[in-house]
Amino acid sequence: MIRRIIVAVVRFALRIYFKQIEIVGLENVSLESPVIFVLNHPNALVDPVFLLCLAPRRVSFLAKAPLFRMPVLGFFVRAMDSLPVYRRQDEGEDVSKNEETFIAARKLLARGGTIGICPEGVSHDAPGLKPIKTGAARISLAAVSTHEVSDLKIVPAGLYYTSKTHFRSSALLYFGKPIGVEPVKLEPDGSVPRDAAKELSAKIELSLREVILDAQHEEQLITISRAERIFSSDEESGMSDSLADELLLQQRFVKAYSTLQSQQPERLRKLEVRMIRFEEELRQSNVEPDELAAPKSTFDVFAAIVRRTLLFMLMLGPAIIGTLVHFPAYRLGGYLATRLSRDSEDMISTIKIMSAMLLFPITWVLAALLVYFLFGLIPGTVALFVLPVCGYIAVLFFEELDQSLGGLRVLTYFLTRRRFFIRLIAERKAIRNEILALGKESPVGE
Repeated sequence: MIRRIIVAVVRFALRIYFKQIEIVGLENVSLESPVIFVLNHPNALVDPVFLLCLAPRRVSFLAKAPLFRMPVLGFFVRAMDSLPVYRRQDEGEDVSKNEETFIAARKLLARGGTIGICPEGVSHDAPGLKPIKTGAARISLAAVSTHEVSDLKIVPAGLYYTSKTHFRSSALLYFGKPIGVEPVKLEPDGSVPRDAAKELSAKIELSLREVILDAQHEEQLITISRAERIFSSDEESGMSDSLADELLLQQRFVKAYSTLQSQQPERLRKLEVRMIRFEEELRQSNVEPDELAAPKSTFDVFAAIVRRTLLFMLMLGPAIIGTLVHFPAYRLGGYLATRLSRDSEDMISTIKIMSAMLLFPITWVLAALLVYFLFGLIPGTVALFVLPVCGYIAVLFFEELDQSLGGLRVLTYFLTRRRFFIRLIAERKAIRNEILALGKESPVGE
């Protein structure tokens, strides 16, 4: 019961924090046989929470032992049926206790359960996958080789964030093709042979790389993201709003980038410079690449203005109330994330979400009490339920306002600086054509 309540609350928090959440590959997850999910780990506690709340199975996680001793986190970790992992880098931990954890994990799998593991072993800000540990492979091989478990599947679960530090960004949870696990001959002491564990770990690592954005270095990741933004913003690209399509395109760009860097480095460098200059022009004009489109007709423009004006009139009152009530807690959450993350970007969203789950309910209760003392019980009770709705309307209001201002800027440029506007569109098209040409010349970019 406690687990269900926690999962429901955290799932709701995720849906608010992320503007878009997309789940792909559910057909790859068995609903009956035991499963080990292996997950990349770029975003601290947000990563396992995604799997806990959005996977089609009840998942128990392997979590580092220090979490179990933390006053608040320890309660949640235990409530999620997590199993402790003892790591050498954690001071004072006895790694020999991991044998007990592995036995408990095998028993859980034998009951048809599922386990979630982050095989990188640590959350990080690296642009790609870190070398993975062999724990998932050893648990899997031991479980099937002792005949405690049959038909075990390892399912790679990739997380892709459009911006892992920002409120109202988007996230993709991508379940890849399952990996079957075959029994091996165990060592005399019952342990898994090192070569077998390394071989299965290599398969796990390869399968994870297929469901994530795996760049070699930060410079490459920045270039790839820039190319995807420009390429996808052109109407001729035929790109949908699907995060899975966005990830697939960036994966193709990563493969092509590596080839071009060795075969045509000068041409690649010129394209990078051209994209930087183009985005700098857009930045100075305060225009996003996907806003760069000529208005379709006068009627469409007029209809859009009328529609948004009516929408703003309806939302304005609740949005003002929601902003005034929630802004102090919102700013405090941002301040705490900046201070407590200590320049570790992978911790920022975790702190923001945790602080929001604490500060906003306190805000609602205090505001409702104020209304109660000023106006009575019924208005105070109504305020307690209405204020969260006003807060969400405020979020939607400012998103719509930002989009409307962007459209107004584009319309202004189109009417007052048409030659400049058309030149930007032509430059974007030229960059897109150069990306296509390089892709055709690079076999791995196909």
